[in-house]
Amino acid sequence: MRAHARNWLEIADKVWNYRRDLLSEADARELRTKTEALRMQTANKADAATLKASVEALEPVLRRMGGKIYPKTALIENVEFFLIAAIVIIGIRTYFVQPFSIPTNSMWPSYNGMTPEVYARPSDEPGVLGRFFRFVTLGATSRRVDAPTAGEVLIPVIDIGDQAAIPCRDVPGRSWLIFPTTEKEYTLLVGKEPVTVRVPADFHLERVVLEAFSPSSVPSHENARVDLWRKLNEQPERITDPSGQIRFLRTGRYVRLGERVIAFDILTGDKLFVDRFSYHFFPPKVGDGFVFNTRNLVGRPNGPQSEQYYIKRLVGTPDDTLQIKDYTLYRNGKPIEGAAAFGKNARREGLYVGYRNEGGLTNGATMTVLPDSFLAMGDNSADSQDGRFWGYVPSKDVVGRPLFVYFPFTRRWGSAQ
Repeated sequence: MRAHARNWLEIADKVWNYRRDLLSEADARELRTKTEALRMQTANKADAATLKASVEALEPVLRRMGGKIYPKTALIENVEFFLIAAIVIIGIRTYFVQPFSIPTNSMWPSYNGMTPEVYARPSDEPGVLGRFFRFVTLGATSRRVDAPTAGEVLIPVIDIGDQAAIPCRDVPGRSWLIFPTTEKEYTLLVGKEPVTVRVPADFHLERVVLEAFSPSSVPSHENARVDLWRKLNEQPERITDPSGQIRFLRTGRYVRLGERVIAFDILTGDKLFVDRFSYHFFPPKVGDGFVFNTRNLVGRPNGPQSEQYYIKRLVGTPDDTLQIKDYTLYRNGKPIEGAAAFGKNARREGLYVGYRNEGGLTNGATMTVLPDSFLAMGDNSADSQDGRFWGYVPSKDVVGRPLFVYFPFTRRWGSAQ
């Protein structure tokens, strides 16, 4: 009852603070008298009956004098709560810590982007409880494609230099079944019948196809599009569509009507918190994980797009000169230092594949970082669109550095590398 009385006193104080300049002298005196009586009884720990009588005496006064302050509806209180919470969250995201999701594998194996887990047989696929557990712990979502007819599975492929890609088209989709987003739709053939599979916009199907239909020949450290191009050119015969622009990779797998064509899960990329605060006081250091806005990267792949956030590793500060020789990245003439990933790439240690001579660093070429700019590269430079291709990041577009991987719950959970 005392807790109930304190709630009434809070309302009475609000009414007084908001409306005392509008109250007559008699009304103001009545409100203060009844409020102070209840306050004194509450402080003196009066019994429940006494408190109840004082509350009942105060309530009609508040109803008569409270205007829009009393009674305050639950709707108004909830709106205020969520509005204040939104302001606080926006403030934290803008100035201190921002959540960030890694979509691609340009920083693999330091960080994972979206990765596939392919199932060779239907018996290997997890059941309902297994899918739920994998979704909660790994952010895994399922893709299952069944044959619309009987025949061989064929994969349409287009050449892009010394790489090959499976053509796709952008289609509208939904994130969390609510928010509009863009997805990619791939079309495979079973015999002559098309069958489609939809995936997130930043996910590529080439690795899935290789693991599903040619698992023994898949190098674990290479760019999947390079691997697909090699596989395509190993075929003794060339099968194309009537235009001659699309070639078909024969998988050698024949399926019956309704049989599983392909089954895989997409494991979410690492989700981490980014420190937006430190770089206001301390300059970025070579070797830092490096998050930046892409709005001013004019050489970005796929042309102008809406701004996005990328994560790479900072390899060059203003006036630094970068060069790649024998899988090693050199900074100002010496092997680069500042992060464990640099040395592991140079030694091609474990899953690190070494730095590749591509883009602006082809065949011993050098890049010198412009003033007020930075150069960023992916740890997985064999499969990374980075500063070698689109140049330097203006300092005004620097966002921050990764702090903590909070999802999924894998060995990478914890402090960011």
